[in-house]
Amino acid sequence: MAIAAQGEAPLADGKRISPSMPPLVTTVTIGMSIAAVVALALGTATGSDPAGVESTTLRCTNPFSGATWDVAIDPGKRTVDSFPADITGKSIEWRDSVHGGRYEFDRISGELTVVYASSMGGTFLTDQCRFVPQAVSQRDF
Repeated sequence: MAIAAQGEAPLADGKRISPSMPPLVTTVTIGMSIAAVVALALGTATGSDPAGVESTTLRCTNPFSGATWDVAIDPGKRTVDSFPADITGKSIEWRDSVHGGRYEFDRISGELTVVYASSMGGTFLTDQCRFVPQAVSQRDF
C-alpha cells in the first residue's frame, strides 16, 4: 500500500486523491465547459438568424416595371416561401423547386439576385427588397 502524503486520501489500488480537487468534480466541470463551448459553436455554425426567429416579410420591387411582391421568411423553420433556405447574417438563399430559379437576398444592400438556368446561359435578374414592418395585431391593445 502506498503512503499518502499529508492531506491526501489513499485509495485501495494505491492511488491518491487530493481533497482540494476531487476527480469527479473536476471531470464534471470540464465536461460541462466542453459541452457549453460545443453548443455555442454549433449555434454559430448553423447560421442562426441574428435578427431573431420570428417570421417576417420581404417586399421586393422590380426596378424596371415597378411590380412588387412579398416573400415570407421563417427563420425558425429556416424557410422562404415554404422552401428550405440558408439564412445567415449576410444573406438569405433558397431555390424555388416549383417555378425554378435560385434566389439570393443580400441583407446589407437589400439586393435580391434571381438566377434562372438554361442551356442558352440563363437569366440574371436583380430586384430591390426591404423588410416590411410587422403589423401590430389587435390582441396587443
